[in-house]
Formats: sequence, structure tokens, C-alpha cells
Amino acid sequence: MPTASGKVPVTVLTGFLGSGKTTLLNRILSENHGKRIAVIENEFGEIGVDNELVIGAEEEIFEMNNGCICCNVRGDLIRILGSLMKRREKFDYILIETTGLADPGPVAQTFFRDDDLQEAFELDGIVTLVDAKHVVEHIDDSHEVKEQIAFADIILLNKTDLVQPSDITQLESRIRSMNALAKIYQTQNAQIPIDQVLQLRAFDLYRALDLEPNFLGHKQPFAWSGKFDLEAGDYTLSFKPGPSFDLSLTVLPASRMGSLLETARNVFATEARAVKPGQLLSTDGQLYKLLLLGKEIKYQFTNQSPGLYTLFCNRDPSGFAAQLVSASGRIIEPVSSCQYNLDHQHHDHEHDDQITSVGIAHDGELNLEKFQVWLNELLAEKGQDIFRMKGVLNFQGSSDRYVFQGVHMLFDGRPDRPWGTEPRKNALVFIGRNLDRQELNAGFQSCLA
Repeated sequence: MPTASGKVPVTVLTGFLGSGKTTLLNRILSENHGKRIAVIENEFGEIGVDNELVIGAEEEIFEMNNGCICCNVRGDLIRILGSLMKRREKFDYILIETTGLADPGPVAQTFFRDDDLQEAFELDGIVTLVDAKHVVEHIDDSHEVKEQIAFADIILLNKTDLVQPSDITQLESRIRSMNALAKIYQTQNAQIPIDQVLQLRAFDLYRALDLEPNFLGHKQPFAWSGKFDLEAGDYTLSFKPGPSFDLSLTVLPASRMGSLLETARNVFATEARAVKPGQLLSTDGQLYKLLLLGKEIKYQFTNQSPGLYTLFCNRDPSGFAAQLVSASGRIIEPVSSCQYNLDHQHHDHEHDDQITSVGIAHDGELNLEKFQVWLNELLAEKGQDIFRMKGVLNFQGSSDRYVFQGVHMLFDGRPDRPWGTEPRKNALVFIGRNLDRQELNAGFQSCLA
């Protein structure tokens, strides 16, 4: 029903041709949900037929068949929404079904551009249907498929009964690498409880964080780390005979674990320096690529200052026999170690997807002026490549949480409820094309008070 702000919620149904959008729409309209729904349909073609495929119901259906909703008929969408505003007492909810060739970005932008629409409507979420059987034929070369996935808050991986479980797992991993923020449901014939696609406030990141505090947590680009207590001096990192493979690693001074993990993630996003056996390694945060050739290999390791250092590498240590040995011949054992889930998207370049998501979670207070300058410059330079963004921010001098969301260069932000006793935090996500994780993290950290 109408949101706490009094605005009418709007859900956008999108997905490539044949993915099951109309099937889902019919399921929604036939449910006993008690909502009065206005349906806006868009079909790309001279003759509209989708309206005939929608079941008979009391819902009002508006059809636009003279072009794609994301481009030349967006004016029609605004006019229809405007007319609905004049009789909003007749409906509780709006569903917009786009054509299979639509980019959902401009549709979402509609609810940011017009002050009157922004006052009356609230974008509840974007639901994207993906044809599990046929999407592999389009995902590599279809701009529309990629953007429909990237903009989604909810993804229905539909027609899963037509493919093998291993193919579903691989496809879901591929989708997750493109949009780490969306919830993914596997469906057949678009069967899903309606409360999982409607009235979710899915476009609000802070609600997701309330429901799942680790929502922004993501897998690490490294598989293992070991913390070592090292004196200043020379060491040898030796590998016993074994399998041949490349091993990526970095050594960082140990500090507070939270900032150390973020630093390690940033390092693994940089270009690795290939080193040959016998060459010198260091603790300066360089990412190295070691060539293990199946025989005993040694690399030299120099530490300038005594203290704790953490070694991160992209393989489980059980996959290689390594020893850190001091100049006196003493084997250095780790004082602690930890294993992580490896984020394969940093290492698997089979698809070379341009669309990715970057999440930032950081304690501390933000300087409002610095943040505004950084975000304005970021959107001016790269707004076209930033499809979606949303976040919860902790500004210096404010007792309220600040929430924001945006589509491309359009931004909407406002103070939210007081922080109260909950820990103050900053959490934000960017989804888009050619995102630079290291650059975004550095820009954000420059805004800290």
C-alpha cells in the first residue's frame, strides 16, 4: 500500500524478450493481494498484442505501443503517470512492464527528474527476469541484457527447469559478478510469492542493511592469509616440488583487521608484478605473481622493520608447500591464519564483463562539503557509466542517518531516522560499467573527516 511517506510505490518489470514478464504480471494480477494495481505496458511494435495477453481483471491497463519506453515514448509515460496522479484514490500500486528491448535506466530516471512525480511516486524496485535457457545466447553481445541485469533490485532466474543445475550455478555466478546487490531467485514459469517482488522498498539500501547487516559483505579476492611475527632482516620464501601454477600474493604490515582487509582487497585489484625465482620480494604492498614450475623454488624476502606482517595469497596453502625461513635457518610459523571464500571474478577473465558492482563499507564520519564535491565530480565525469548507486552515510555533526540513491547522474538524498544506539557507519554501492574499485575507494576515503 502507499509508503510511509504517502507516496504510491512503483515496480518496474523488465527482462529480455521471452523471459517471462507477462507471465509474472498475470500471476501478480491473479493473486488475492488486496491491492488496486494500475498497469502500464510498453510494447515495441506497430500493433499492440501484450494487452490481449494480460488476464481480465479490475486493474486499469495503459498500453504504449508506439516505441520503446526508455527512449521516444518516455513522454507518454510521464503523461500517464500525471493523469494517474489526478485520481490516485483509485489505485494503490503501479506496475510498469517494459518491452524486452528496453534499458530500465531511463525508466527509473523518470522518478527522479520530475518534481511532481517525485512527490507522488516512489520507485519500489526493478524486477528483472532472466531466461536461464536462452540468456547465454545474448548476454555477451546484448547491451540491453547487461543493463537489465545491472539495474535490477530483484532477479528472477526463470525457466530453471529447462537447464542443468551446473549451468544454473554458473549463470548465477556470472550474474552475481555483474550485480552483487540484487537478490536472485530461481523460478519456473515465474512462480514466486508476490511479497518477494512487490512492496519491498528494494531501492533503499538501508532497509537491506537492517534486514541483513552483512549485505555489503563480499567474497575476498584472496583465499588465505597468515600473520607472521618478523624481525628485521632477510628471509627466504621457499616452495617444495609440486604442481605448476601461478601464485599471487602480497605482504602487508598487520594493523586493525578491518582496514587491513580493505587494503588487501585494493591491492588485489591492481596489476600483479611477475617475479622470477631468486628475485626479491618486499613488504610494501606490491602484488606479486610467482611462477611455480613444479620444482623447488626460492624467493628472497627482506623485512625492513620488526613487527607483525600478513601474507595474502590467492590459493589455499594446502595447494602448495611453502616455508618462510630466516637467514639463520629458522622456520617461521604463522602466529595466526585465516581462510576466505575466493572471489573468482578477479581472476576469471573468461567473459571480461564490463559491468560490475563496487561496495564500500567504512566506519568514521564524512565531511559533507568534501563528499558533495567528490560525488559531483564523479557523476559529472562518469555518471553515464554509473547505472545505480545507493547508500547510508554518517556525516560529521549530524545525529541522523543520511540515505541516498541515484540513477546515472541523477541523485536523490535526504536525512533519515536518528542513529540512536546503533553503530554509525557508511555503506554505499555503485553498479555500472568500467568501475575502478581502487579509485572509488580512494575518492570516498578522501571525504572522511
